[in-house]
Amino acid sequence: MRSERDVPSRAGTTRLVIVESPAKAKTISGYLGPGYVVEASFGHVRDLPRNAAEVPAAYEDKPWARLGVDVDNGFAALYVVSPDRKKQITKLKSLAKEVDEIFLATDEDREGEAIAWHLVETLKPKVPVKRMVFHEITKPAIQAAVANPREIDRDLVDAQEARRILDRLYGYEVSPVLWRKVRSGLSAGRVQSVATRIVVERERQRMAFRTAEYWDILATLAVANPGEGPRNFNATLIALNGDRIATGKDFEPTTGRVKPGAGVVHLDSSGARGLAARLDGRPFTVTRVEEKPYRRRPYAPFITSTLQQEAARKLRFSSQQTMRTAQRLYENGYITYMRTDSVNLSETAIAAARRQIVELYGERSVPPEPRRYTGKVKNAQEAHEAIRPAGDNFRTPGEVAKELSAEEFKLYELIWRRTIASQMTDAVGSSVSVRIRALSSAGEEADFGASGKTITDPGFLRAYVESSDDENAEAEDAERRLPTLVKDQPLTADELAAQGHHTQPPSRYTEASLVKALEELGIGRPSTYASIMQTIQDRGYVAKRGQAMIPTFLAFAVIGLLERHYPRLIDYDFTASMENELDEIAGGEHAAIDFLTSFYFGSTTGAGDQAIAHAGGLKKLVTENLSEIDARSVNSIPLFTDDEGREVVVRVGRYGPYLQRTVPGEQPVPAGEGEEGGGQGDRAPIPEGLAPDELTPEKVHELFLGGGGERKLGEDPATGEPILLKSGRFGPYVSSGERKSSLLRSQSPDSLTFDEALKLLSLPRVIGNDPEGNEVVANNGRYGPYVKRGDEFRSLDSEDKMFTVSLDEALALLAAPKTRQRRAAAPPLREMGNDPLTEKPLVIKDGRFGPYVTDGETNASLRRAQTPEALTLEEASEMLAEKRAKGPAPKKKAAKKAAPAKKTATAAKKTTAAKKTTAAKKTTTAKATTAKKATAKKAAPRKATTGSE
Repeated sequence: MRSERDVPSRAGTTRLVIVESPAKAKTISGYLGPGYVVEASFGHVRDLPRNAAEVPAAYEDKPWARLGVDVDNGFAALYVVSPDRKKQITKLKSLAKEVDEIFLATDEDREGEAIAWHLVETLKPKVPVKRMVFHEITKPAIQAAVANPREIDRDLVDAQEARRILDRLYGYEVSPVLWRKVRSGLSAGRVQSVATRIVVERERQRMAFRTAEYWDILATLAVANPGEGPRNFNATLIALNGDRIATGKDFEPTTGRVKPGAGVVHLDSSGARGLAARLDGRPFTVTRVEEKPYRRRPYAPFITSTLQQEAARKLRFSSQQTMRTAQRLYENGYITYMRTDSVNLSETAIAAARRQIVELYGERSVPPEPRRYTGKVKNAQEAHEAIRPAGDNFRTPGEVAKELSAEEFKLYELIWRRTIASQMTDAVGSSVSVRIRALSSAGEEADFGASGKTITDPGFLRAYVESSDDENAEAEDAERRLPTLVKDQPLTADELAAQGHHTQPPSRYTEASLVKALEELGIGRPSTYASIMQTIQDRGYVAKRGQAMIPTFLAFAVIGLLERHYPRLIDYDFTASMENELDEIAGGEHAAIDFLTSFYFGSTTGAGDQAIAHAGGLKKLVTENLSEIDARSVNSIPLFTDDEGREVVVRVGRYGPYLQRTVPGEQPVPAGEGEEGGGQGDRAPIPEGLAPDELTPEKVHELFLGGGGERKLGEDPATGEPILLKSGRFGPYVSSGERKSSLLRSQSPDSLTFDEALKLLSLPRVIGNDPEGNEVVANNGRYGPYVKRGDEFRSLDSEDKMFTVSLDEALALLAAPKTRQRRAAAPPLREMGNDPLTEKPLVIKDGRFGPYVTDGETNASLRRAQTPEALTLEEASEMLAEKRAKGPAPKKKAAKKAAPAKKTATAAKKTTAAKKTTAAKKTTTAKATTAKKATAKKAAPRKATTGSE
């Protein structure tokens, strides 16, 4: 008997179903019968060549080969099969010859459509090919997809291909400008550069911000007969003699002064304390009570951007971590497709949610009519579904807990709760606003305000409460209960406390809030947000401190160059308009070739942004303006002019950023392209990890005083000499007089205390003398802590032992035989399973330069922001495949040593003559070689860095 899970193929028909990943293939194969073969493509199978080595020999002499796009002939793309996909393509070609039909079951978005098209172009099958799409991997969805295949949507393919070509043109034309004017190896990208600009602009606001201090009064008031409510409540001073009390919004962020015409009372410390004293013991009276009904509708189900935002807020997941986890949940049949900008739920999903709400929360929690949502995202694909639990009957988190990893369970529960809550009743209650007045002993009218909120029916809040980017914001389900108050009711003040406040600079972006900003601007799409977040970090433009995204000074230089010389390329509206035009191509409304022609050449006959078209297009823009860009100016970020009239700037140099302070009237030495420049004046390095907005005048003064970012921790009580924390070539260390000591591995410069510094300076520590009078010492070395007697060394098993080991313990260690055995290899950080491509076991190890993944033969270091815990098997496989494709690094040839020989006088003369002849030959050869290199350099295609989203 056939299993009920089987989906039969037509009698005598064999079908090949191609999906992207092995995990997806495994799940789908479980729903299909014996007439189906399910195989993975391992993602993209073709792409534009990444470097000159990937360009086929037939195209090496083409002038457009470095781009991979023939811009003069309809933007025809040169696609090559990725080296790490060739083995799999051979396998797929072999399978294609043995089947009667091929079903391309790649993802339902544009990227999936493009992968399906590339598979057809690569495999060139002789049998019918059909497109099979689904939004969840469940048996009913797979059955429906098999029964209702369609053709490949060429409009979607054209839109994705136009996006890929657009990003290649942008990256390969703009990135070389950065190489010449800022630093080699940098990249620009159509969306990554705009995302970086957003982060840089926020940091500029923080750097320009000037704090302001303002005060008010917090009154703790009491009612005589509270009834059922509380007796006490708090109220804040909001007006004095009819004029509003100043709050944070009334101050200019760049000056710290009250905004002109604000018409507010700015209380300082003495003013607030004096008023509180004059109000002490005075009667307070309720002057107004306003009560309104409170109602809060539930949130729409998740789309890609809101899922990333909430996972960041609630679970502290990065965008990449969220999407990797969601991918696993989707491929294993737990949730619907996770790259979507639609808030729609299918009728079956709505019915499933409503049934489950009744089961878990009762019938009162279900509204009479199903809720339907309208998305706010421009050009959202409303035919798709929101992200929700898969299937027609949702499984509760408790039902799947044992099947999922901790990470997967947290994300599934988040999606389940949001989906369920979206179909529940509103949260209802009441809100009340109260005004209270008191007359001070000096006759001043002081008005206080208080507000309360009571939730009578939490509705959807029982299932889900959305988080906020503002960690100090009040939660949606929080209540503030006030006593029952009426107009003219007398109150007494139990306490009057003057409160000081400081205005705060705008918060830095997190991945969640940056995704939200991009979405609101109409920049990027669901499939690109996670890669944008990763790219700007991998490129060294943004670093994370906790959840905050901090731009580097390198980002300041790059964005400064683009703003000054190519402002349209990072204009928000322009970038959003390109997204809209790509959407129109996907809808069949515009031709891709017109769009690309307008962007690259400046043609105004078709689609494309007219502003850049009139500017002559990208090609003209980046070539004609190159000579106008002054490298030194681009790599200088002005900070301020100090009290002595010296200009303080940050220079982005070849070896990192540094401070430079130029004395008045001094002329800096001009720099060549890509150079740091000469210049006179003082210089000081900028400690790693210091954020741009932390370079205050006080901090800059401290850095110039130390010359290396030194910090005084105190004075040695024994010698009176200052104890300084410094940054050296080999890391942070403490010094006092002639004594120096590096920080231990467990210590951080930021948290190092004076006592810890004293302890470090006690090294090397003399423990005592052995019976023969030899000195025994404990110290820290290159290979860790040790004890020493003469030339004998023994390792200590912890850094603390250096300060506590006794003489007897040290002598016992030194008396033990010194083993020459090699240390046992450290266990791997993580075992990942077998490589899908080579079937070799993959592990992650900790190496000299950080963690790396290996299959025993090939090693690949983890990239910036990748962690051993979060790296997926597919990513590890791809990293190793890329490393194998590059081949082994060329070995340096060892110089041959000539054997010494005795020379006679005649031999010496002959040798001298031979040397002259050899030298002449070498000179001639060197000239020829130099000429050849120069010719080759002109002819060789330029290597470019892809600027991708």
